[in-house]
Amino acid sequence: MITYLTDLGLSNNVSHENVQEFLSPDGVLYVVMNRPEVQNAFNSEQIVLLTETLENAESNPEVKVVVLCGEGKNFCAGGDINYMQNMGQNSFQENKEDALQLAHLMHTLNEFPKPTIARVNGAAYGGGVGLVCCCDMAFGTEETKICLSEVKIGMVPATIGPYVINAIGLRNAHRLMLTAEVMQGQEAVNCNFLNDIFPTTEFNEKVDAVALKITTNAPNALQVTKSVLLNLAHQPVDEGVIDYTADVIANVRESDEGKEGLTSFLEKRKPNWSTQNSK
Repeated sequence: MITYLTDLGLSNNVSHENVQEFLSPDGVLYVVMNRPEVQNAFNSEQIVLLTETLENAESNPEVKVVVLCGEGKNFCAGGDINYMQNMGQNSFQENKEDALQLAHLMHTLNEFPKPTIARVNGAAYGGGVGLVCCCDMAFGTEETKICLSEVKIGMVPATIGPYVINAIGLRNAHRLMLTAEVMQGQEAVNCNFLNDIFPTTEFNEKVDAVALKITTNAPNALQVTKSVLLNLAHQPVDEGVIDYTADVIANVRESDEGKEGLTSFLEKRKPNWSTQNSK
């Protein structure tokens, strides 16, 4: 992965032992989980680093899209077994505080105001599936394997549960959390873990193309659209929802970005954010 990003000419903007960041000129931030020796399984340090990386990216105007990646053969194997075993020796309160760190990471990723993409190379197991489900979209290959594996080792997919249910639906969650079956390739698409699968030989280029397509769109409109998606999820269409959506439209129409978008369309020219993107 890091070799691939280097081949694209991207410099390593921030480098930690467990997490690395690469920001493209177009505003695509590649966040790379960098513990390939344990299939990018996370420990407390990596959880904190990923959370801090997302919080920094949220306030960075140069970041338009985040692509979450795994270094090496696999995306993420979930929690590091040795780390979890060691935590088992701690008190209930210590374990709860540690679990809350992971819960905060998942919430931060799920509520992240800018578009997010999970580039699921290889396998995503356990908590790694939570990361996939918290992203706006996820792509893999025929070789991609996804498994809610917790019950196999006496654990429970609790912290990631709400996001998994939102992504794949309650019926699929019942089956896949209780059986710990492996969904591979098209199976992972069929049960909504992935949006699509791409040929392995074209995987990098296809994921990059999706990210770049997003960067050409109006930045504020992207963030407002994501906010609408989060706010409307599972809401009944009542008077409150109708009023909320009308407010969104009214605000957007009178915004500078909205006016520029409509004017540029009528004048048959690129909008100013697209021009800035091409510099």
